[in-house]
Parts: sequence; C-alpha cells; structure tokens
Amino acid sequence: MNNLTLIIPALKEAESLPIFLKEIEKYECKKLIVLQKEDLETKNSIQNIKNIEIHEQTKNGYGSALIEGINFVKTEYCCIINADGSMDPKYLEDMKKCCSKLDFVFGSRYQKPGGGSEDDDVVTSIGNFVFTLAGNILFNLKITDILFTYILGKTSSFKNLNLNNFDFRICVEIPIKAKFRKMNYICVPSFERERIGGKKKVNALKDGLLILSEIVKYFLKLKK
Repeated sequence: MNNLTLIIPALKEAESLPIFLKEIEKYECKKLIVLQKEDLETKNSIQNIKNIEIHEQTKNGYGSALIEGINFVKTEYCCIINADGSMDPKYLEDMKKCCSKLDFVFGSRYQKPGGGSEDDDVVTSIGNFVFTLAGNILFNLKITDILFTYILGKTSSFKNLNLNNFDFRICVEIPIKAKFRKMNYICVPSFERERIGGKKKVNALKDGLLILSEIVKYFLKLKK
C-alpha cells in the first residue's frame, strides 16, 4: 500500500494517538498526522515515533484538518482515519482494492452485514439516521452512514471536490459534492470500535444544526 496516505486528524488525542500509531505500524503506507498548532500535548506524545509526517493546521477545525491533509498528500490514494482508534484499520486493504475502479469507498457502521458500533450513542445515532435519510431523499446519495468519515479515495478525486467547510459540515459536504460531480462510490461495512481514550469532539446540538444548514444549502442550490 505504498501509494496510500492515511490522513489522521488529531485534536487532544495524546492518550490515543501513540497507541493507534503503534497498531498501524505494520501497514506500509504513509501516515500524515494533522494537528492544531496549540495542541502541544498531542504533538509531544508522538515526537519519538518514526516514519510519520506531521502537518500543523493553519486554520482550526475538523474540516480544516481534512482539507489541509488532502492538499498535502502526494500519493495516488488517501484515507481519512481518526486518531482515537475507533476506525479499524483492518478494512484498509479491502477498501483500497474496491477503490481501484471508483472515486471513493465509504466505511459505514450501518451497512449490513458487518457494520456496527461500540462508540455511538442514542443522540448521535438518531441524528445520523435523520441526516442520512435526508441526504438519500433529497440528493439520492444511496449511502448508509453520512456522518462517518472513514473514507478512502483517489487523491485526485478528493481534490476535485474543492472542499471548503472547516468544521463538521465537511462530513456531508464530501458525499453531496461527490454526487453532484457524478463521481463513483460505494459503502462497505465497517465496525466502529470503542475509542482508545479522550473525548468526542462533536457537540450534538451545535454541530447538528451546522450539518442541517449544509444540507439545506445544497438542496436550495439543487432547486435553482
């Protein structure tokens, strides 16, 4: 998998990231850690780990981490995988094989059989169900897990999306823009593990409203 880069956004993941990087040592791909400049604790936790690249964000936010990571990548393929260890790397090889004739492969906790989660809660699962349903009804996305960003794709396809959301709205921006640009993608089952440590960064109310506004924005564009 030498032509693959893992984009690993990390914010306050000093507990999780060193353990996760140890787990993925065996995968012969590039590992790009995207950090916020002020997150010195996380940066210090990995300073002795070899064979990784570190990029410090110029703008804060989850979306910014993904955008800057994608723009930094030089390999043919890249994959977004979170630093908390909840996204299981055992799926990487199969996802990459699937992607050879596609633009993207979306990991899905709700794709059966095989999908599931040890880390989801009632509020986020209901929100995800509603947003996924809205995306499928309004845009015919044909996906099963709109908020899960375990996504492997061709780097050129990621860059052609021209992503511009610096927060969690990027979760829905990616599949909606992929659909608008007539790109090819599939969903594959992915079991979400319990995070190694740290806390979730998503604020269910605040980020939920932002995501809803993003869906409405693209729906209005579609109607013009």
